[in-house]
Amino acid sequence: MSESRIGQAFAEAHRQRRTAIVPFVTVGYPTVEVSIDVVRAIAEAGADVVELGVPFSDPLAEGPTIQKSSFHALSQGVTPGTCIEAARRLRGAGVRAPLVLMGYYNPVLSYGLDRFCTDAAGAGVDGLIVADLPTEEAGPLRTSARKHGLDLIPLLALTSPEPRVAAACKDAAGFVYCVSVLGVTGARSAMSKRVRSLVEVVRRHTQLPVAVGFGISSPAHVTDAGEFADGVVVGSALIEAIGAGASDGAPGRAARFIKELGTGAVRPAAGRP
Repeated sequence: MSESRIGQAFAEAHRQRRTAIVPFVTVGYPTVEVSIDVVRAIAEAGADVVELGVPFSDPLAEGPTIQKSSFHALSQGVTPGTCIEAARRLRGAGVRAPLVLMGYYNPVLSYGLDRFCTDAAGAGVDGLIVADLPTEEAGPLRTSARKHGLDLIPLLALTSPEPRVAAACKDAAGFVYCVSVLGVTGARSAMSKRVRSLVEVVRRHTQLPVAVGFGISSPAHVTDAGEFADGVVVGSALIEAIGAGASDGAPGRAARFIKELGTGAVRPAAGRP
């Protein structure tokens, strides 16, 4: 199987000796139009892969910042279909960065697994992350995703035992997402040291890129994570930047945040190969 566009993005960052930057943007926060402009701005600012957050009423893995953005988007009528259409518009606007829809299983199941994957792939989406879908129950969605050329990216927690890590990695595609903290999303002052051990376990079971997320909020975090991971996912801190002023300034604030984060992404010549 040829390498997916997500894999190619990580490979290019690796070739440039950079830690890949994977921002999360809630579609519809503060509006659909502004969120589309934000994605365009952060893609131009150096985002390697972009996660498009699909709003859900019960986002169990999210802290208050992303919960707030999700509920705001829902109040504006944003649906999974809205998010797929946003991806289509981004492709039409020339955005080439890989796009990943990140959300929860209930909206995907309600939409219809095969229909969701058909429409997402047709809109230019490259992958899916479903935060509350365990590996043991992911078979039907994985089958539909593979049929339509979508990477189904697993989430692994610090508490994941090695057999579960092995099972998730066996069927993973795109990259493996390692949660760097115990608890929900949210900007933090430091990452758990345990995430390095989790990444080491993951690497025993896959050659896919590994990204860490939950709590990434500064260039220093990116530098630290780059010692052992291929990429970082940043959500809450970016959402805070988006919401830190007038809506028309959100794309500029987001771009500046991603550029600043990227200053921690360059690996020294003697760093991790």
